[in-house]
Amino acid sequence: MADNLSPLESEIRRRIAVGGPISVADYMRLCLTHPQYGYYINRDPFGARGDFITAPEISQMFGELIGLWMATVWRQMGAPQSLRVIELGPGRGTLLIDALRAVRVVDRFHAAVTLHLVEISTALQRMQNERLKSLDVPKFWHTALEEVPDGPCIIIANEFIDALPVHQAVKRPSGWYERVIEVDSDGNLVFGLNYDPLPHFEATLPDGLRHCANGSIFEWRADAIALELGRRVRSDGAALILDYGHVQCALGDTLQAVAGHAYTNPLRAPGEADITAHVDFDALAQRADIVGGRVHGPITQRDFLLHLGIDKRAAALKANAVHEKALEIDRALARLTAMSARGMGELFKVLAIADPKLGALPGFETSS
Repeated sequence: MADNLSPLESEIRRRIAVGGPISVADYMRLCLTHPQYGYYINRDPFGARGDFITAPEISQMFGELIGLWMATVWRQMGAPQSLRVIELGPGRGTLLIDALRAVRVVDRFHAAVTLHLVEISTALQRMQNERLKSLDVPKFWHTALEEVPDGPCIIIANEFIDALPVHQAVKRPSGWYERVIEVDSDGNLVFGLNYDPLPHFEATLPDGLRHCANGSIFEWRADAIALELGRRVRSDGAALILDYGHVQCALGDTLQAVAGHAYTNPLRAPGEADITAHVDFDALAQRADIVGGRVHGPITQRDFLLHLGIDKRAAALKANAVHEKALEIDRALARLTAMSARGMGELFKVLAIADPKLGALPGFETSS
């Protein structure tokens, strides 16, 4: 078996042999961001040739509406002369290309923008740099949001939070135990439980989840990103988070891996698949609110895009399109807004965090 192991799996097994089982969060972090073998470090996972397709790659309409959202929020901020547009995990840069193209007609907005791209992958940084040359705006790259200078900002996080490491705990009669990755007697990577229970863990759970069946799983992420988002936007800023997840804290195992547009075992071939878990929008909102950011939503992606007029934008694009292109636009609109299992309209949620003085934000007017 050892001869067939990938370099990352060998490294994970070495760590387990030396220090014992590792948490699900540590395993996920290694799989995605190991400096040599991490999934996101040396590849382009996006698009039809990659492992998955994100909303900006489905249709230009998505990025265009985000661009108009940004321009409207900038005006609500008082149209500052300098605006940091920050994207967390910008992928191929497609969202920013479509967004800034759509707002070229907005007076003074383009001149105010400085792009700050939070990206850990050097391969994707090179691609972003090449593709974003046409935008003719200053661009800077960072490996963490904390590195971006403070100031008036709009932050976009599309399918970013789901890839942040998630911890899992399992309920047993004697308490809650953190779920770990270990090597079984047959030499396979498997899920297990830490030896000791998590002290006072049940007291930290929402009231409705404290009395649950044995075997129940609870997931949580570190508070750092939510607190940083709330801190940054509470004075002249706004953040828009679009991702798949649940509106209220809930029990359940949502860890999943995708490779080649198909689900796969998260413990198989570490570093070769995208590993994610659903976003707990309730917890995210609570943490951002604690530090002073006003929370808008969450609402479904369908409602958000319809509020912004995606159906009207689709009709305008179809008016001058040939038949095949019109069908493509219809398919993209359906995929972005459909409430079915194959659509993104219900599973994906949208949450905004902003300076309280901005008032209602576009897309959230009836849900704040």
